[in-house]
Amino acid sequence: MIFSILLSCLNSKEPISETAETFIEPTAPFGSAAITPYVQHATPTSIWILWETEIGIESRIEWGESNTLGRTTIGTHEEGIGMLHKVEITDLNPSTTYYYQAHSEEYASSIYHFTTPPESSSEDMFRILAMSDMQKDDSFPEQYAHMIEHGIIPELEQESNDLSQALSMILIPGDLVDNGWNFAEWYDDFFTPSASLLSYVPVYPVPGNHEANTPFFWRYFLLPENGSPGYEEHWWYKDYNNVRIVGLDSNPGYRIEIQLDWLDELLLQTCQQEDIDFVFAQLHHPHLSELWTPGETDFTGEVIHRLESFTHDCHKPSIHFFGHTHGYSRGQSLDHKHLWVNVASAGGALDRWGFHPQQDYAEFSVSEDEYGFVLVEVQPGDNPFFTLKRVSLGTPENPKINDHTDEVIIRFFDEKPEKPTLNLDLSSPQVAFGLELQGSPFFDPDGDDHGATQWELHSNCTDFSQPIFHNWIQHENRYMGVDQNEDLDLRLLSFPDLLQNTQYCLRFRYRDKGLTWSNWSSGFLFSTQP
Repeated sequence: MIFSILLSCLNSKEPISETAETFIEPTAPFGSAAITPYVQHATPTSIWILWETEIGIESRIEWGESNTLGRTTIGTHEEGIGMLHKVEITDLNPSTTYYYQAHSEEYASSIYHFTTPPESSSEDMFRILAMSDMQKDDSFPEQYAHMIEHGIIPELEQESNDLSQALSMILIPGDLVDNGWNFAEWYDDFFTPSASLLSYVPVYPVPGNHEANTPFFWRYFLLPENGSPGYEEHWWYKDYNNVRIVGLDSNPGYRIEIQLDWLDELLLQTCQQEDIDFVFAQLHHPHLSELWTPGETDFTGEVIHRLESFTHDCHKPSIHFFGHTHGYSRGQSLDHKHLWVNVASAGGALDRWGFHPQQDYAEFSVSEDEYGFVLVEVQPGDNPFFTLKRVSLGTPENPKINDHTDEVIIRFFDEKPEKPTLNLDLSSPQVAFGLELQGSPFFDPDGDDHGATQWELHSNCTDFSQPIFHNWIQHENRYMGVDQNEDLDLRLLSFPDLLQNTQYCLRFRYRDKGLTWSNWSSGFLFSTQP
């Protein structure tokens, strides 16, 4: 009976009990190496290499700037189900490719390579991959491996035949395996299908609910130990060129003020650092979820509020990546250059339209119940910007071959669209019910297209703090497989029901697709007829 209940839990999105190891005995399908070498925690001058073998305490890396290697570094081993080997290579040069081979007694790996991060002054473009929720779906057990081999790698090979040059880091906001207590899943379902990627590019995950805070997660990943004392790897930050990456833990038990206080202090420091232009945060749970509303978490709303305030005060755009809901969503905050991006699903069973409680939220422009991943291309320099792209592999019944289904460009410097005005004179004392208003043509100095319009009605034109009517219209609203805003004109407003013989003040503003708002229009005072 207990085992049946446990299996039911493992097939859901609910948290797995941290005592589950008393019911599930992990198995160790070892060969000569249980887990092939993978790179971790890279800096411009150092990197860690980890691998696991069945036996053998020797932890040795042969490495060099060519595949003839020539240098040796000795590390340490950690006993567990197998021998986990850890070697830190230091005294490296920034933006340099190095080759390496792992050794432990009779075991010798293939020769792999990595490329060190650049110095913060580098102006070279770099890419970040974000994906999540690759835990195995028994109905389509090879989906994650398929995405790696037929999605991610071919996509990156269009940019470079060297993975370590085409991609700088991998972010995973949780649910790497279905049951974090089962070693076989780490071996079979995550590390084995990921090997052709992780041997070349460092990965930085945060825990999801399916990791269940198990020792395996903390054993296999070396994350920056700069979080709050006692919680060092649960929340952390890492800089790559002009981007600060922030890892957070949104699981129950860690939704605490200590974490939020740490984030407040970190963002305050980040605001003052001129070499950081963007902040990309990742955590597992969504604040709002169009595809699966039961997964929503108030704690993530607290994180969003802090990132919004940071972006407003410091004029540095930000993102929060998340998962938990098995599908893609891309939204944005109303008043801030802050993106909300669900990067799932890399393999977990899709949350399909019509199968769960769902909600069309104003914040989201796009939601898709499809497999896929997200690539962010960051361009540092005097005019920094980043381009976020969704690459979709479709659904089991409608597979896609790396379709680019969504894209947004966010600039650090972005000129405001021209302040709009009305194409209708409202100076007459009264207007009729049912009036349709049209704004002036959209114009953006940077050449961006019209992204959104916000309309407000107030009782007067001197106090705009409490709108009577508010309407925020995006240029697209892809929900339930259809663009709900396809035929909308962002310059048109049809009045809602208004009181008769009443005075109102109308104002509105335009937003470009880079999330920059124009100034508000002038207030237009008018009265309705009896």
